Amino acid sequence: MPITPLMPVYPRCGVRPVRGEGCYLYGEDGARYLDMAAGIAVNALGHGHPKLVEAIAAQAATLMHTSNLYGSPLGEQFAQRLVDATFADTVFFTNSGAEAIDCAIKTARRYHFVNGNPERHTLITFDTAFHGRTLGAISATDQAKMRDGFEPLLPGFKYGKFDDLDAALALIDDNTAGFMVEPIQGEGGIRVASQAFLQGLRKACDERGLLLVLDEVQCGYGRTGKMFAHELYGITPDIMAVAKGIGGGFPLGACLATEEAAKGMVFGTHGSTYGGNPLAMAVGLAVLDVIQEPGFLDHVASVGARLKGALEQMVPNHDHLFEGVRGEGLMLGVKLKSDARAFVAHARDHHGLLTVSGGENVVRILPPLVIGEAEIAECVEKLSEAARVYVPMADE
Repeated sequence: MPITPLMPVYPRCGVRPVRGEGCYLYGEDGARYLDMAAGIAVNALGHGHPKLVEAIAAQAATLMHTSNLYGSPLGEQFAQRLVDATFADTVFFTNSGAEAIDCAIKTARRYHFVNGNPERHTLITFDTAFHGRTLGAISATDQAKMRDGFEPLLPGFKYGKFDDLDAALALIDDNTAGFMVEPIQGEGGIRVASQAFLQGLRKACDERGLLLVLDEVQCGYGRTGKMFAHELYGITPDIMAVAKGIGGGFPLGACLATEEAAKGMVFGTHGSTYGGNPLAMAVGLAVLDVIQEPGFLDHVASVGARLKGALEQMVPNHDHLFEGVRGEGLMLGVKLKSDARAFVAHARDHHGLLTVSGGENVVRILPPLVIGEAEIAECVEKLSEAARVYVPMADE
Protein backbone atom coordinates (compact mmCIF):
# COMPACT_ATOMS: atom_id res chain seq x y z
CA MET A 1 0.00 0.00 0.00
CA PRO A 2 1.51 3.39 -0.97
CA ILE A 3 2.45 5.90 1.71
CA THR A 4 -0.18 8.53 2.53
CA PRO A 5 0.34 12.19 1.55
CA LEU A 6 0.45 13.06 5.26
CA MET A 7 3.45 11.13 6.61
CA PRO A 8 1.89 8.27 8.62
CA VAL A 9 3.56 8.96 11.97
CA TYR A 10 0.30 9.62 13.87
CA PRO A 11 -2.30 6.94 14.69
CA ARG A 12 -5.11 9.36 13.84
CA CYS A 13 -8.59 8.53 15.13
CA GLY A 14 -11.89 8.96 13.29
CA VAL A 15 -12.65 12.41 14.74
CA ARG A 16 -12.14 15.05 12.03
CA PRO A 17 -12.73 18.52 13.52
CA VAL A 18 -13.55 21.39 11.19
CA ARG A 19 -14.82 23.99 13.65
CA GLY A 20 -14.42 24.92 17.30
CA GLU A 21 -16.39 27.10 19.69
CA GLY A 22 -15.44 27.61 23.31
CA CYS A 23 -14.92 24.20 24.88
CA TYR A 24 -16.45 22.29 21.96
CA LEU A 25 -15.21 20.86 18.66
CA TYR A 26 -17.41 19.98 15.70
CA GLY A 27 -16.55 17.25 13.21
CA GLU A 28 -17.06 17.40 9.46
CA ASP A 29 -20.07 15.11 9.99
CA GLY A 30 -21.63 17.61 12.42
CA ALA A 31 -20.84 15.62 15.58
CA ARG A 32 -20.13 17.73 18.68
CA TYR A 33 -17.39 16.88 21.16
CA LEU A 34 -16.63 18.26 24.60
CA ASP A 35 -12.96 19.14 24.28
CA MET A 36 -11.20 18.26 27.53
CA ALA A 37 -7.89 17.86 25.69
CA ALA A 38 -7.55 21.41 24.34
CA GLY A 39 -5.06 20.41 21.67
CA ILE A 40 -2.99 18.74 24.42
CA ALA A 41 -3.04 21.74 26.79
CA VAL A 42 -2.63 24.26 23.95
CA ASN A 43 -6.01 25.95 23.44
CA ALA A 44 -5.86 27.84 26.73
CA LEU A 45 -8.62 30.26 25.69
CA GLY A 46 -10.73 27.60 24.02
CA HIS A 47 -11.74 27.76 20.39
CA GLY A 48 -12.58 31.01 18.60
CA HIS A 49 -11.88 33.35 21.51
CA PRO A 50 -12.83 36.80 20.17
CA LYS A 51 -9.74 38.61 21.47
CA LEU A 52 -7.43 36.03 19.90
CA VAL A 53 -9.33 35.98 16.61
CA GLU A 54 -9.26 39.78 16.44
CA ALA A 55 -5.53 39.94 17.17
CA ILE A 56 -4.70 37.38 14.47
CA ALA A 57 -6.87 39.04 11.83
CA ALA A 58 -5.59 42.54 12.56
CA GLN A 59 -1.92 41.58 12.62
CA ALA A 60 -2.19 39.31 9.56
CA ALA A 61 -3.53 42.30 7.65
CA THR A 62 -0.70 44.50 8.94
CA LEU A 63 2.56 42.54 9.06
CA MET A 64 3.22 38.83 9.51
CA HIS A 65 6.95 38.26 9.02
CA THR A 66 10.13 40.25 8.50
CA SER A 67 12.90 38.02 9.99
CA ASN A 68 15.15 38.82 12.92
CA LEU A 69 17.45 40.98 10.80
CA TYR A 70 15.33 43.94 11.87
CA GLY A 71 14.00 45.45 15.07
CA SER A 72 10.92 43.89 16.63
CA PRO A 73 8.63 46.38 18.41
CA LEU A 74 6.02 43.74 19.22
CA GLY A 75 8.69 41.23 20.26
CA GLU A 76 10.27 43.76 22.59
CA GLN A 77 6.88 44.54 24.09
CA PHE A 78 5.95 40.89 24.62
CA ALA A 79 9.37 40.00 26.03
CA GLN A 80 9.13 42.88 28.52
CA ARG A 81 5.69 41.69 29.62
CA LEU A 82 7.05 38.19 30.25
CA VAL A 83 10.09 39.54 32.09
CA ASP A 84 7.82 41.65 34.27
CA ALA A 85 5.62 38.63 35.05
CA THR A 86 8.35 36.07 35.76
CA PHE A 87 11.78 35.37 37.24
CA ALA A 88 13.40 35.97 33.86
CA ASP A 89 15.50 38.85 32.58
CA THR A 90 15.50 37.84 28.91
CA VAL A 91 13.47 35.79 26.43
CA PHE A 92 14.13 33.97 23.15
CA PHE A 93 10.99 33.27 21.10
CA THR A 94 10.56 29.98 19.26
CA ASN A 95 7.86 28.24 17.22
CA SER A 96 7.39 25.22 19.49
CA GLY A 97 8.12 23.65 22.83
CA ALA A 98 10.81 21.39 21.42
CA GLU A 99 12.65 24.42 20.03
CA ALA A 100 12.37 26.11 23.43
CA ILE A 101 13.89 23.00 25.02
CA ASP A 102 16.79 23.00 22.54
CA CYS A 103 17.40 26.68 23.30
CA ALA A 104 17.36 25.90 27.03
CA ILE A 105 19.91 23.11 26.58
CA LYS A 106 22.17 25.37 24.55
CA THR A 107 21.84 28.18 27.07
CA ALA A 108 22.83 25.89 29.94
CA ARG A 109 25.86 24.50 28.12
CA ARG A 110 26.99 27.91 26.93
CA TYR A 111 26.80 29.30 30.46
CA HIS A 112 29.44 26.90 31.72
CA PHE A 113 31.51 27.33 28.55
CA VAL A 114 31.86 31.08 29.02
CA ASN A 115 32.59 30.52 32.70
CA GLY A 116 35.64 28.50 31.69
CA ASN A 117 34.12 25.11 32.47
CA PRO A 118 33.34 23.53 29.09
CA GLU A 119 33.45 20.08 30.67
CA ARG A 120 30.24 20.91 32.54
CA HIS A 121 27.94 20.01 29.67
CA THR A 122 25.74 17.21 31.05
CA LEU A 123 22.15 17.79 32.10
CA ILE A 124 20.47 15.36 34.48
CA THR A 125 16.93 14.59 33.31
CA PHE A 126 14.34 12.13 34.59
CA ASP A 127 12.52 8.93 33.70
CA THR A 128 9.12 9.15 31.98
CA ALA A 129 9.87 12.76 31.00
CA PHE A 130 8.81 14.16 27.66
CA HIS A 131 10.73 17.14 26.28
CA GLY A 132 9.78 17.04 22.58
CA ARG A 133 10.71 15.32 19.33
CA THR A 134 13.83 17.08 18.07
CA LEU A 135 17.07 15.12 18.22
CA GLY A 136 18.16 17.19 21.21
CA ALA A 137 14.86 16.67 23.01
CA ILE A 138 14.72 12.91 22.51
CA SER A 139 18.35 12.65 23.63
CA ALA A 140 17.22 14.22 26.89
CA THR A 141 14.40 11.69 27.19
CA ASP A 142 15.03 8.23 28.60
CA GLN A 143 12.19 6.48 26.76
CA ALA A 144 12.81 3.82 24.15
CA LYS A 145 9.62 4.70 22.25
CA MET A 146 11.07 8.16 21.56
CA ARG A 147 14.61 7.05 20.82
CA ASP A 148 14.56 3.70 19.00
CA GLY A 149 15.89 3.96 15.46
CA PHE A 150 17.34 7.44 15.89
CA GLU A 151 20.73 6.55 17.33
CA PRO A 152 23.35 7.80 17.70
CA LEU A 153 21.76 10.31 20.02
CA LEU A 154 23.41 13.43 21.37
CA PRO A 155 25.70 12.92 24.36
CA GLY A 156 25.47 15.09 27.44
CA PHE A 157 22.55 13.64 29.41
CA LYS A 158 22.12 11.44 32.46
CA TYR A 159 18.80 10.03 33.58
CA GLY A 160 17.52 9.90 37.14
CA LYS A 161 14.34 8.70 38.81
CA PHE A 162 11.64 11.36 38.91
CA ASP A 163 10.87 12.65 42.40
CA ASP A 164 13.83 10.82 43.95
CA LEU A 165 16.12 13.57 45.24
CA ASP A 166 18.85 11.30 46.58
CA ALA A 167 19.11 9.45 43.27
CA ALA A 168 19.33 12.77 41.40
CA LEU A 169 22.05 14.16 43.64
CA ALA A 170 24.04 10.94 43.32
CA LEU A 171 24.34 11.56 39.56
CA ILE A 172 26.18 14.86 39.96
CA ASP A 173 29.83 14.77 38.86
CA ASP A 174 32.45 17.10 37.38
CA ASN A 175 30.62 17.15 34.05
CA THR A 176 27.23 18.18 35.40
CA ALA A 177 25.72 21.40 34.05
CA GLY A 178 22.45 21.16 35.95
CA PHE A 179 19.03 19.51 36.03
CA MET A 180 16.20 19.66 33.50
CA VAL A 181 12.79 18.68 34.86
CA GLU A 182 9.04 19.10 34.44
CA PRO A 183 7.48 20.20 37.75
CA ILE A 184 4.45 18.17 36.70
CA GLN A 185 5.03 15.54 34.05
CA GLY A 186 2.33 15.62 31.39
CA GLU A 187 2.89 12.82 28.90
CA GLY A 188 4.43 10.84 31.75
CA GLY A 189 1.02 10.61 33.41
CA ILE A 190 0.34 13.82 35.40
CA ARG A 191 3.10 12.97 37.86
CA VAL A 192 3.43 15.84 40.34
CA ALA A 193 6.87 16.50 41.80
CA SER A 194 7.06 16.79 45.58
CA GLN A 195 8.06 19.98 47.34
CA ALA A 196 11.15 18.25 48.74
CA PHE A 197 12.27 17.14 45.28
CA LEU A 198 12.11 20.47 43.46
CA GLN A 199 13.31 22.49 46.43
CA GLY A 200 16.17 20.02 46.85
CA LEU A 201 17.20 20.39 43.21
CA ARG A 202 17.14 24.17 43.57
CA LYS A 203 19.30 23.99 46.70
CA ALA A 204 21.79 21.65 45.04
CA CYS A 205 22.12 24.01 42.08
CA ASP A 206 22.71 26.97 44.36
CA GLU A 207 25.32 25.14 46.39
CA ARG A 208 27.22 23.63 43.46
CA GLY A 209 27.02 26.31 40.79
CA LEU A 210 24.61 24.32 38.61
CA LEU A 211 21.59 25.46 36.61
CA LEU A 212 17.98 24.46 37.20
CA VAL A 213 16.17 24.18 33.86
CA LEU A 214 12.40 23.76 34.03
CA ASP A 215 10.25 22.36 31.24
CA GLU A 216 6.91 24.11 31.74
CA VAL A 217 5.73 23.56 28.19
CA GLN A 218 2.63 21.69 29.38
CA CYS A 219 2.28 22.62 33.07
CA GLY A 220 2.97 26.34 32.67
CA TYR A 221 1.06 29.40 31.52
CA GLY A 222 -1.86 29.26 33.93
CA ARG A 223 -2.54 25.54 33.62
CA THR A 224 -2.17 24.87 37.37
CA GLY A 225 -3.90 28.01 38.58
CA LYS A 226 -0.56 29.78 38.90
CA MET A 227 1.14 31.56 36.02
CA PHE A 228 3.81 28.85 36.19
CA ALA A 229 3.84 25.59 38.11
CA HIS A 230 7.10 26.34 39.91
CA GLU A 231 5.26 29.03 41.86
CA LEU A 232 3.52 26.19 43.71
CA TYR A 233 6.93 25.16 45.05
CA GLY A 234 8.28 28.53 46.14
CA ILE A 235 11.27 28.29 43.80
CA THR A 236 12.45 29.89 40.58
CA PRO A 237 14.49 28.31 37.79
CA ASP A 238 17.52 29.70 36.00
CA ILE A 239 16.13 28.75 32.58
CA MET A 240 12.62 27.73 31.56
CA ALA A 241 11.04 26.39 28.37
CA VAL A 242 7.46 27.50 27.66
CA ALA A 243 5.04 26.80 24.80
CA LYS A 244 1.55 25.31 24.28
CA GLY A 245 -0.75 27.76 26.12
CA ILE A 246 1.48 30.76 25.40
CA GLY A 247 -0.01 31.01 21.89
CA GLY A 248 -3.49 29.67 22.58
CA GLY A 249 -3.31 27.48 19.46
CA PHE A 250 -0.85 29.50 17.39
CA PRO A 251 2.65 27.93 17.08
CA LEU A 252 4.67 29.78 19.71
CA GLY A 253 7.23 28.96 22.37
CA ALA A 254 9.81 30.75 24.46
CA CYS A 255 12.99 30.15 26.40
CA LEU A 256 13.19 32.37 29.47
CA ALA A 257 16.37 32.91 31.49
CA THR A 258 18.01 35.03 34.12
CA GLU A 259 20.70 37.46 33.01
CA GLU A 260 23.35 35.28 34.66
CA ALA A 261 22.17 32.04 33.04
CA ALA A 262 21.96 33.70 29.60
CA LYS A 263 25.38 35.38 29.80
CA GLY A 264 26.75 33.17 27.03
CA MET A 265 23.92 33.76 24.57
CA VAL A 266 25.44 36.57 22.53
CA PHE A 267 25.35 37.52 18.83
CA GLY A 268 25.54 34.45 16.60
CA THR A 269 25.01 31.78 19.26
CA HIS A 270 21.37 31.05 18.41
CA GLY A 271 18.68 32.05 15.96
CA SER A 272 15.38 31.30 14.23
CA THR A 273 13.92 32.43 10.92
CA TYR A 274 10.30 32.44 12.08
CA GLY A 275 10.75 32.71 15.85
CA GLY A 276 9.29 35.93 17.24
CA ASN A 277 7.57 36.98 14.01
CA PRO A 278 5.09 39.88 14.34
CA LEU A 279 2.03 37.65 13.96
CA ALA A 280 3.18 35.34 16.75
CA MET A 281 4.00 38.28 18.99
CA ALA A 282 0.56 39.82 18.49
CA VAL A 283 -1.00 36.46 19.37
CA GLY A 284 1.18 36.10 22.46
CA LEU A 285 0.27 39.55 23.68
CA ALA A 286 -3.44 38.85 23.20
CA VAL A 287 -3.27 35.57 25.15
CA LEU A 288 -1.27 37.21 27.93
CA ASP A 289 -3.79 40.06 28.13
CA VAL A 290 -6.54 37.55 28.88
CA ILE A 291 -4.53 35.43 31.32
CA GLN A 292 -3.47 38.54 33.24
CA GLU A 293 -7.04 39.82 33.58
CA PRO A 294 -7.99 40.12 37.28
CA GLY A 295 -9.45 36.86 38.53
CA PHE A 296 -8.44 34.70 35.56
CA LEU A 297 -5.92 32.51 37.41
CA ASP A 298 -8.23 32.41 40.44
CA HIS A 299 -10.89 31.04 38.11
CA VAL A 300 -8.52 28.30 36.90
CA ALA A 301 -7.65 27.35 40.47
CA SER A 302 -11.27 27.31 41.64
CA VAL A 303 -12.79 25.40 38.72
CA GLY A 304 -9.80 23.06 38.79
CA ALA A 305 -10.46 22.30 42.45
CA ARG A 306 -14.15 21.70 41.75
CA LEU A 307 -13.37 19.42 38.81
CA LYS A 308 -10.82 17.47 40.86
CA GLY A 309 -13.30 17.12 43.72
CA ALA A 310 -16.03 15.89 41.38
CA LEU A 311 -13.67 13.36 39.83
CA GLU A 312 -12.60 12.16 43.27
CA GLN A 313 -16.26 11.65 44.17
CA MET A 314 -16.84 9.76 40.92
CA VAL A 315 -13.91 7.36 41.20
CA PRO A 316 -15.35 5.14 44.00
CA ASN A 317 -18.47 4.58 41.89
CA HIS A 318 -16.30 2.86 39.29
CA ASP A 319 -13.53 1.38 41.41
CA HIS A 320 -13.32 -1.61 39.08
CA LEU A 321 -11.82 0.77 36.52
CA PHE A 322 -10.41 3.85 38.28
CA GLU A 323 -7.70 4.08 40.94
CA GLY A 324 -7.56 7.77 41.74
CA VAL A 325 -7.11 11.38 40.65
CA ARG A 326 -3.90 13.39 40.43
CA GLY A 327 -2.74 16.81 39.29
CA GLU A 328 -3.16 20.52 39.96
CA GLY A 329 -5.53 23.15 38.60
CA LEU A 330 -6.76 22.15 35.15
CA MET A 331 -3.93 19.67 34.62
CA LEU A 332 -5.62 16.56 35.98
CA GLY A 333 -5.32 12.84 35.46
CA VAL A 334 -7.49 9.85 36.30
CA LYS A 335 -5.47 6.69 36.94
CA LEU A 336 -6.95 3.55 35.41
CA LYS A 337 -6.50 -0.10 36.28
CA SER A 338 -6.45 -0.98 32.56
CA ASP A 339 -5.33 0.53 29.26
CA ALA A 340 -6.00 4.27 29.30
CA ARG A 341 -5.71 4.57 25.53
CA ALA A 342 -8.59 2.16 25.01
CA PHE A 343 -10.77 4.03 27.48
CA VAL A 344 -9.92 7.39 25.89
CA ALA A 345 -11.06 5.96 22.54
CA HIS A 346 -14.26 4.62 24.09
CA ALA A 347 -15.14 7.96 25.72
CA ARG A 348 -14.39 9.76 22.47
CA ASP A 349 -16.22 7.48 20.06
CA HIS A 350 -19.28 6.66 22.17
CA HIS A 351 -19.72 9.62 24.51
CA GLY A 352 -18.32 12.62 22.63
CA LEU A 353 -15.68 13.31 25.27
CA LEU A 354 -12.15 14.21 24.17
CA THR A 355 -9.34 13.43 26.60
CA VAL A 356 -5.69 12.37 26.25
CA SER A 357 -3.94 9.27 27.50
CA GLY A 358 -0.66 9.48 29.38
CA GLY A 359 1.89 7.26 31.03
CA GLU A 360 0.98 4.88 33.84
CA ASN A 361 -2.47 4.36 32.24
CA VAL A 362 -3.66 7.85 33.08
CA VAL A 363 -6.45 9.70 31.30
CA ARG A 364 -5.32 13.32 31.07
CA ILE A 365 -7.98 16.02 31.45
CA LEU A 366 -6.60 19.29 30.08
CA PRO A 367 -9.55 21.55 29.23
CA PRO A 368 -9.43 25.14 28.02
CA LEU A 369 -8.69 27.42 30.96
CA VAL A 370 -11.94 29.29 30.26
CA ILE A 371 -14.06 26.24 31.10
CA GLY A 372 -17.20 26.89 33.15
CA GLU A 373 -19.34 25.01 35.64
CA ALA A 374 -21.65 23.58 32.97
CA GLU A 375 -18.79 22.02 31.03
CA ILE A 376 -17.30 20.60 34.23
CA ALA A 377 -20.59 18.92 35.07
CA GLU A 378 -20.91 17.61 31.52
CA CYS A 379 -17.36 16.24 31.60
CA VAL A 380 -17.91 14.30 34.83
CA GLU A 381 -21.29 13.03 33.62
CA LYS A 382 -19.83 11.79 30.33
CA LEU A 383 -16.82 10.25 32.04
CA SER A 384 -19.02 8.46 34.55
CA GLU A 385 -21.38 7.16 31.89
CA ALA A 386 -18.43 6.00 29.78
CA ALA A 387 -17.02 4.15 32.78
CA ARG A 388 -20.41 2.59 33.59
CA VAL A 389 -20.71 0.82 30.25
CA TYR A 390 -17.01 0.29 29.47
CA VAL A 391 -15.76 -3.29 29.30
CA PRO A 392 -11.97 -3.59 29.26
CA MET A 393 -10.51 -5.97 26.70
CA ALA A 394 -9.56 -9.36 28.10
CA ASP A 395 -5.84 -8.82 27.42
CA GLU A 396 -5.74 -5.52 29.32
